[in-house]
Amino acid sequence: MNAGRIIETDADVAEGAAWLAGREACLAEALRLTEPLPLRRKPDGFAQVLSAIVSQQVSTASAAALWARLRDAGAVSADAVRALTEQELRDLGLSRQKARYAHALAAANIDYAALRSASDDEVIKTLTAVTGIGVWTAEIYAMFSLGRADVFAPGDLALQEAARLLYGLPERPKERELRKMAENWSPWRSVAARLLFAYYRHAKQRDGIR
Repeated sequence: MNAGRIIETDADVAEGAAWLAGREACLAEALRLTEPLPLRRKPDGFAQVLSAIVSQQVSTASAAALWARLRDAGAVSADAVRALTEQELRDLGLSRQKARYAHALAAANIDYAALRSASDDEVIKTLTAVTGIGVWTAEIYAMFSLGRADVFAPGDLALQEAARLLYGLPERPKERELRKMAENWSPWRSVAARLLFAYYRHAKQRDGIR
């Protein structure tokens, strides 16, 4: 299997969004409220995955401050992380657990260039084999760092809440239920995620959700 369709430009996102709008009336209404959708492409590689680990279970502001400390210390490459002890990583602000995860990622010696042409399943399998990287992190990396067009992250709470609001569900769909819903959005599930993220932000502003 290969990488499949890659989202590289705003035109790619617009193509997927138009397809989704033609697929379901709810998605068409969400797009009307939120278009144009953002490209949301990020770099790929070790630093991006390390950043995801750093961001786990902390606020956006805290994650940004911690990442700035690591970056300023030159500790955002695999070689640099390998050269630091756990205590040195903790001195930079990482918890004991995240310092262990950072070392595990550095020790994994992932071929990030090879992931660009690997199948979606292989990307997720490779990343989740590393201690500290779950399916959500791997799916987000595949969507936004590798630009995969047909990957979704149903474990994301914002996506679950957006689906609840958009489809008028009595409660947030669980991960398994949302993954099943997303099957109808293939081959543009990654654009559906962008649309639901955008709709979530719209709904928060409309309803004053915090």
